[in-house]
Amino acid sequence: MSATTKIALTNVRVFDGEKILDPTTIVIDGEIIGSDPTGAIEQDCEGAILIPGLIDAHIHLGSIKDLKNMSIYGVTTALDMATWPLELLTSLRNQKGMTDIRSSGISVTGPGSTHSYLLPKESVIRSVDEAKTFVARRVAEGSDYIKIVCDKPGPEQDVVNTITEEAHHHGKLVIAHAATVAPFEMAQIAGVDMITHIPLDNVLPKEYVDRMVADKCISIPTLAMMEGMARIRRRAKYEYARDSVTAQYKAGVPILAGTDAHSVKFSPFSVRHGESLHHELELLVAAGLSNLDALKAATSLPAQYFNLDDRGVIEPGRRADLVLIGGDPLQDIRATRLLKRIWCAGIEVEPIKPGSGGCLMM
Repeated sequence: MSATTKIALTNVRVFDGEKILDPTTIVIDGEIIGSDPTGAIEQDCEGAILIPGLIDAHIHLGSIKDLKNMSIYGVTTALDMATWPLELLTSLRNQKGMTDIRSSGISVTGPGSTHSYLLPKESVIRSVDEAKTFVARRVAEGSDYIKIVCDKPGPEQDVVNTITEEAHHHGKLVIAHAATVAPFEMAQIAGVDMITHIPLDNVLPKEYVDRMVADKCISIPTLAMMEGMARIRRRAKYEYARDSVTAQYKAGVPILAGTDAHSVKFSPFSVRHGESLHHELELLVAAGLSNLDALKAATSLPAQYFNLDDRGVIEPGRRADLVLIGGDPLQDIRATRLLKRIWCAGIEVEPIKPGSGGCLMM
């Protein structure tokens, strides 16, 4: 179906960001959600539930196949946290009928860090001057935000501070990678906007959680990745990650659903694009989030905090990123897997078949 076809989804129950509404009609008018059903082709949804297209707040891209895999699982927007070369990233932007992306471009690390052996040489920053040049180049290339890999060994604190200051000067959000407690503190000292991952070496100290609340810092814990890494790393415990998310949630830290999905062949643990976001929602609920807050973590909240004002909720004028499902996720979060129909900016995408590719039968 083309994006110019005007259709009216009748007898559909809409998730309005807080609750499931009584059956109504939603108009898809080209790439946006319309308000006038005149002239639309009516399609009866038989009481199924319509949710906003899902947003994965932490992924990596290797090819157009990754976009296709996410879209068939209802992930209509993905926030990339390091893809290169620039030519590849540019080719994956604005693909019609597929997952829409935003990206940091390459990310920052420091000499001696694990990521320094994985990322391009330009990512390895040794001084404040290099940090300023790095940010200027990412801005010139069109990066939507800046990503820092905080690690020990890794970038020095003054480098992390400068990256953050320069990014903010250019109006860019800063997202910091921190998978253990010490780098988490580095990110907080620098005043980053979001911290992705959650420590596997210990539970976050209460003062760190309280500081996130005071600084209005956002968490993208990527529990799907942390669960996998805990299985293969000595002294790493998934319980630390889970309990830290529980503490964040109870304290009022905003939590976004991100997976760290990637298709890198040499990675020690693979998180699959698309399916993993549904698993992430289940892990967030197991960590204490309500079904409602888990669903918001993959819809309205990432749209809000990444300034994606055209999506994340279902209302006229918004981008027609929509997912029709056969169950109520506010009763059982696994219902997000019961994919019936998917639209990426008004273009319908055939969902993954039930029972295939890791989908849960309910």
